[in-house]
Amino acid sequence: MPRLTARFWVDAYLTRLRLADIPAFVVAHGDDTAGSVVVKLNTMDGSAQLYQRSYDMLQDSHQWALLFSDAEVAVDAAVARQRGTDPDLWVIEVEDRKGRHLLDEPGLI
Repeated sequence: MPRLTARFWVDAYLTRLRLADIPAFVVAHGDDTAGSVVVKLNTMDGSAQLYQRSYDMLQDSHQWALLFSDAEVAVDAAVARQRGTDPDLWVIEVEDRKGRHLLDEPGLI
């Protein structure tokens, strides 16, 4: 099965969020072809969550895993550490008071 480029996936994700009226933007533009993507969900109350796509060997499938949930400044520090070791990393920030990120919808896994 062919893999989508990171840029294609990010563009599709941002479009889907826009259609749902959920503000989101690219914080860090990673490698267009093979960069990894993390999604920061900012709930606008001082806290945030960080998600990354991972592979579940037991179920032989990909899923979005919660990496970190804390105060927004702590999540930002975790993102900065990751960017320090992976300059190809994409960082997408989603701002939604209701906590919607759409990562659990079909086609985004």
